[in-house]
Amino acid sequence: MDQTKVDDVAPDRIAETFVGRRILVTGGTGFLGKILIEKFLRCLPEIAQIYMLIRTKKNKDPKHRLEEIFNSAIFDKVKTQRGLSALMQAVTVVSGDVTLPGLGLSPEDRKMLCENVEIVYHAAATVRFDEPLKKAILLNTRGTKLMIELAKEMKHLLLFVYISTAYCHLEEKVLKEKTYPPPANPHEMIKYVEWMDDKMVESMKNKILGNVPNSYAFTKALAESLIEEAMPYIPAIILRPSVVLPVWKEPIPGWTDNINGPVGLLIGAGKGVIRTMYCDENNYSDFLPVDIAVHAILLATWNYIYLKDYDKRVSHLTSSNEFKIPCGEIITRGRKIIQRIPLNGAVWYPGGSMTKSRLKHNICFLLFHMIPAYLIDMLLFLLGYEPIMCRVQRRVKKGFEVFEYYMNNQWDFENTHADYVREKMNSTEYKKYQIHGEDLDIDAYFEDCIRAARIYVLNEPPETLPAARRHLRIMYWVDVFAKILFFLLVIYALASWNKSVNTLFTYCVSYLGL
Repeated sequence: MDQTKVDDVAPDRIAETFVGRRILVTGGTGFLGKILIEKFLRCLPEIAQIYMLIRTKKNKDPKHRLEEIFNSAIFDKVKTQRGLSALMQAVTVVSGDVTLPGLGLSPEDRKMLCENVEIVYHAAATVRFDEPLKKAILLNTRGTKLMIELAKEMKHLLLFVYISTAYCHLEEKVLKEKTYPPPANPHEMIKYVEWMDDKMVESMKNKILGNVPNSYAFTKALAESLIEEAMPYIPAIILRPSVVLPVWKEPIPGWTDNINGPVGLLIGAGKGVIRTMYCDENNYSDFLPVDIAVHAILLATWNYIYLKDYDKRVSHLTSSNEFKIPCGEIITRGRKIIQRIPLNGAVWYPGGSMTKSRLKHNICFLLFHMIPAYLIDMLLFLLGYEPIMCRVQRRVKKGFEVFEYYMNNQWDFENTHADYVREKMNSTEYKKYQIHGEDLDIDAYFEDCIRAARIYVLNEPPETLPAARRHLRIMYWVDVFAKILFFLLVIYALASWNKSVNTLFTYCVSYLGL
């Protein structure tokens, strides 16, 4: 028999894993969480029930926040398939907050979850590198501890999936798929911050973090150790995604709801507000499209529940074993794309450079960031508008301080578990839950990212592109004129300096009577 025909009708065992399951998701309102929920609803409709732990935010109750999520363009495809009312029935909103004691759950909701939930995806976390330490510990570390306590009470728990990060043990230049000792005792850290106020914790931050560069890596490493402690008592795995990028293929190529990571840098450069970066252009970071990350999460669940592989407790969701794109190449590719798909209201022509010299970067930041910002703000003030550029550049500087550590260091990640799971997949699963990048076109992907960012993040619809291109041409000639003017000023300054030196030399010779 033709093997190809057999493979074409191969069963979807991943989907079978989720039939009739009741799932709890924390962090479902975040970027990764939204794509995970959308995948459940669109591709795994036989899930019995999805419970989403959602907190009240900005005076919006959890149900209203869920409705807002479903109004996002990313859910348009599944709403067309199933209808909004069906989606609202498929998801049960649970009012709660992982930063609160007892997760902020009512006794009735806690009982409901303990009696029904079979699979937990704990993705709730603050991903800000510069988050105040107390807030980060309460959310990322204590929140995980409280979720573990809830999971221990669940009567039908099959699996607890903790979404960690590949960048949480930064002292390891080659991170293996195993647990590591935490940088501190997580239970003691939780006790300390519970009774100390925010200012006291921040005053001790550097001493507490030690060699760990930020609160995000520190608190995620602490949380991992809590999961490891719980593994003898609950079925649990740790997944470590790297830097999660916008959607690659489905449901909307390039979609994102934020400007974090390299796409944010491309947007900053495209708007003309980023002109220099302190970075080794030969370094590469590990990036992963969010839809690939979600597929990997589903496959890890399948591997544990369906294939009953209980040994792979820590898995990396990374890509650098297959693709290593240097930072300089990303910027070069991005610059070409921005010239084809410019952004509205660019304050300067996209350009600038990377440098490994801190001194050169600081000089460039002064010349090409701060001085132009002051000049533009002065002009805005004279025209009666609110000055904004200095405020923007201060935020850019703060962002640089956060990311420079990562941009100037290099890590590699063991990724054997993904290879193992790929070998277990049949042709149907291989296509439907793609975790490889064999057909990845980097330029086309980044172009999709910029187009989607214009529409969904910057609110710049496609019909504004012609005006943006005209504006970019104007900015080009402004940039040329500015460079010529700067060159002439340098020549004049050197000539004046040389004249002053000659005058001083002549005076000295005359004074000495030589």
